Amino acid sequence: MAPKQKSSEEREKLRILILDAARTLFVEKGIEAVSMREIAKQINYSATTLYHHFADKEALLQAVCDEDFLALANSMREIMSIPDLIDRLQALCKGYAVFALNHPSHYRLMFMTPHAPCNVDTSKIEQGNPEQDACAQLKRVVKEAFDAQLFKADIADYELIAQTLWASVHGVCSLEIALGNDNWINWANIEARLQLMQCSILTGLLQHPEQLNKPPELNY
Repeated sequence: MAPKQKSSEEREKLRILILDAARTLFVEKGIEAVSMREIAKQINYSATTLYHHFADKEALLQAVCDEDFLALANSMREIMSIPDLIDRLQALCKGYAVFALNHPSHYRLMFMTPHAPCNVDTSKIEQGNPEQDACAQLKRVVKEAFDAQLFKADIADYELIAQTLWASVHGVCSLEIALGNDNWINWANIEARLQLMQCSILTGLLQHPEQLNKPPELNY
């Protein structure tokens, strides 16, 4: 008797299961050290099953990356409609941090692994499209604020501003993810660390830092 064909819903559930197992192993052991057979064993399936969904490990890795980068962009889509540019900048920084802290395995693979996981030639994500690319979201808001002359006049490169904001949030989040449970550092509250970092960076960048509002509280 031929095996029962899985429904589209069952196939999607299995696909997500494979992606989750692959992500976990890639983060724990390193991408090069993980095989398709090991991923299959993690979810009690045969390697053949994985090859029904993904041509090879590179295709699986690309699928994980596409899934996670799209999730990040989608999580901040509503923020992009905030009318006030400074409020929107603050909310984007917060939204990025919330995603990182709520999805530490995703974030480790996306931004804390020792190689660039997404291949732009095979990715389903359209780079530069704010609907799919969180970096493009940040750059768009910073460019609008730059064009509105909200930043100090001696800062002439809006991409430098965007990269500085990104690096500052990443620094706090990556330390929390990597070392937040280590007791050799008496960590201040993560909310306090993020608020102070964001306020300090934006105060140094904005023409009129008095326009800063208290950023919304984290929900993670």
